[in-house]
Amino acid sequence: MRTFLFSLLLIFTINVSAQTLKGKVVKVSDGDTITILDSVHHQIKIRLYGIDCPEKKQDYGTVAKNFTADRCFSKVISVVSKGKDKYGRTLGVVILPDKSELNLLLLQRGLAWHYKTFDKSIRYAGAELNAKQQKYGLWAGKNPVAPWEFRKEGSIISKP
Repeated sequence: MRTFLFSLLLIFTINVSAQTLKGKVVKVSDGDTITILDSVHHQIKIRLYGIDCPEKKQDYGTVAKNFTADRCFSKVISVVSKGKDKYGRTLGVVILPDKSELNLLLLQRGLAWHYKTFDKSIRYAGAELNAKQQKYGLWAGKNPVAPWEFRKEGSIISKP
């Protein structure tokens, strides 16, 4: 009996961790952060999993935000949850109404870096490599700075 209960608990835990959310996009903070309103009118902040878009003050930061907004703002989307980040945001893969994947589209257009520290996807790595080779988006620049490096430099500069 204990083994059966343990098995049920394990199955339930696995299903919860692979949860799919659905909601209308009510805010686009930047290229990789959106807020959805679910069916019970609860706002959920979503951080796109496996990618990192340029910061607002970086080259292509506004382009990435506009790209995300054009594809999902005011639309009902699905989010395959990958857990939470340290700020409490839901990490997720965003599936657009046309069934395309926003995370992957941003990489393919050269509007995001593959966040290899947190994701080991061969698909994402390939999309980033192709965008670099084709010089799409931010990869057209001479020396694009990864957002995590940009944030690190900003924290050094702003210290007294």
